[in-house]
Amino acid sequence: MRRSGNDVEEKITELHLQTTAYLSEIRKWVDELHHPDRLNIISYFTYSLDISHDSAQESLCLGSYHISNRGNRPITNPYVCIKLPEQSPFSFSGKYVYENFQQRLKSPGGWQRINEKENKEEFWLKPLGKRSIEPNETLSFSDFQIKWNPTPSYAGSIMGFTYSDELKDGIAVLNPINLSGSISKQEAKDE
Repeated sequence: MRRSGNDVEEKITELHLQTTAYLSEIRKWVDELHHPDRLNIISYFTYSLDISHDSAQESLCLGSYHISNRGNRPITNPYVCIKLPEQSPFSFSGKYVYENFQQRLKSPGGWQRINEKENKEEFWLKPLGKRSIEPNETLSFSDFQIKWNPTPSYAGSIMGFTYSDELKDGIAVLNPINLSGSISKQEAKDE
């Protein structure tokens, strides 16, 4: 079977493009080897929902906030902000202490709220007894709760932001918690 000159040229062009793509990828890997202090942080929520569409019953989101250091250097002085939408029906609670709490309540592995208690929309939290997240380590703020009673219609996103000495401007979580719903018209008429 003979190939025409055009077929051979097309195949050569295709192989040239493929080789160029491979070389580009190899250069990127080599470049990463020359930069051993690579910063790579991923933050995300894990959560489960118990949602009621009955206005007399409370809905609940149980969650955890994770910060994973995928880079090859430690992340120092990490802290997070969990932000609820303004004027939403959502309320936040979790296992954290305030600065003025007794020392015995401030156990390692715990978290401290570092903004004012009156703020019901932003929760700034830092880990107690943990000043860095080592490479390939994950730090978690576990078992928080978001509760709400369904209104005729509600919607909002729970956002999370991670900060550290290396991340002064912060990074957002990969997966904000988006909550929305409504009560059926039949139930609204029965009330």
